[in-house]
Amino acid sequence: MESDQDRSRVASEALQPRPVPAARAEPVPSQSVLEAVRAAEHPRCFVCSPENPDGLKLRFRVQADGSVVAFFPCRSAYQSYPGTLHGGITSALLDAAMTNALFSIGIVAVTAELTVRFLAQVSLDRGAVVVGTIEKTSSHPLYTVRAELQQDRKLLARASAKFLVRDSV
Repeated sequence: MESDQDRSRVASEALQPRPVPAARAEPVPSQSVLEAVRAAEHPRCFVCSPENPDGLKLRFRVQADGSVVAFFPCRSAYQSYPGTLHGGITSALLDAAMTNALFSIGIVAVTAELTVRFLAQVSLDRGAVVVGTIEKTSSHPLYTVRAELQQDRKLLARASAKFLVRDSV
């Protein structure tokens, strides 16, 4: 049978503050991490590898806000309709931006779902900028990422995607 002293001790222990688990620190994007992961995991990627002789050779740079950015020249070789960048190339650029955003925090993942919204045509023979940003990292092994393609500072295409850590596939 439980004594008054035991009940008092249990009640006292219940009122004691319990340690709060440490918050999971958000990973900090890094250029050196991005380059190391890309070289190790994407050595011949069509979009971002400097080693692929037939590739686009985009170089993504980590920005102060944690996004990654690359410039793409939109050459006429990538044409679909006259004067327009092929939508498949646009989609590949957006996908690569999101992949490289994950590389910048050391995550190697594959595209599980990709939604692209084409807002206006991307013109040929003018440069474009593609930006990738991580939206959600708290649902490991699934990451939510977004990207935008701009030309002359005008948003022409955007994408959102879910990426699954490659080892979990």
